[in-house]
Amino acid sequence: MRGLSGQMLFLCAVLGAAALVGGWLLVRANVPNAEEVSSPKLTLENIPFNGAEAFEYLKQLCDIGPRPSGSDGMIRQQKLLSEHFQKLGGAVRMQEFTARDPRNGGRVPMANMIVTWHPDRKQRILLATHYDTRPYPDSDKHNPKGTFIGANDGASGVAILMELAKSMPTFNSEFGVDFVMLDGEEYVFKQHDRGLFSGEGDPMFLGAEYFARDYASQPPPYKYRWGVLLDMVGGAELRVGEEQNSWAWEDTRPLVKQIWEVADKLGVHEFIPHRMENILDDHLRLHEIGKIPTCDVISFLAYVPYWHTEQDTPKHCSALSLAKVGWVIQEWLKQAK
Repeated sequence: MRGLSGQMLFLCAVLGAAALVGGWLLVRANVPNAEEVSSPKLTLENIPFNGAEAFEYLKQLCDIGPRPSGSDGMIRQQKLLSEHFQKLGGAVRMQEFTARDPRNGGRVPMANMIVTWHPDRKQRILLATHYDTRPYPDSDKHNPKGTFIGANDGASGVAILMELAKSMPTFNSEFGVDFVMLDGEEYVFKQHDRGLFSGEGDPMFLGAEYFARDYASQPPPYKYRWGVLLDMVGGAELRVGEEQNSWAWEDTRPLVKQIWEVADKLGVHEFIPHRMENILDDHLRLHEIGKIPTCDVISFLAYVPYWHTEQDTPKHCSALSLAKVGWVIQEWLKQAK
């Protein structure tokens, strides 16, 4: 996940780190505080989505350790996930490709994992998340070459899909559903000098680009009506704003309205009807290349102070956050149109 785009990129280039800090504070100041958006009546016991189980899955993934593209950790994760989804009745296939290693020019094996539910349904919904972790915690002030576990930025979206999979065999809808765990989202070793939010440096969103190009160049016998990207949705301080790109696109705005209306009806006030910054993330490739109307469900960066640091661990994540996001997506799927 990644940062600002368009005119804001120029602003970042001009103002540099000072503007980044100022923007961070401004966003946080304009978002309702914890007391205003908390849902005291919602607990793990009364939300019909098992956040405790999802949290156990998150910890299970983190126990593997770092899971960057092409690593032993990634291979172990792929085996775990493949067995999990197949056991629940999902059809799993690996979409393999290679990408250039920015360190030495060699090739790195990568693979998107696609899990299909109800393949006979020609109108489908895509639920996406990335499952690779950043090679290093490069935003860590103390140890930027240390160990990056990626509990929120990597495992949280996967954990929700692992729990959501239990309801997929009996999912009654005109839509079929595909899960895709995208590889190569941030196989990044060097950012441009202008900073993390410049969009420059090593290329990102490699798996999303490969998936989108394949979908566009070799049209399958089905069509994705909607796509939803889950990223950084497990933090203890959860604030999910309406991502600017997702709102600006005319074909995706109705999707944003649908999901946030469901959240409001459920009383999940962490889904805030407040525009957030433009985010560079996998949904850009899915929308721009694949022409799949895709929105980004992601927490405000101002509430993720451990982003890309060694502190992105399960202790900074929340079973209740996973339950709330999972419940919203589960209920939206039932009502999607």
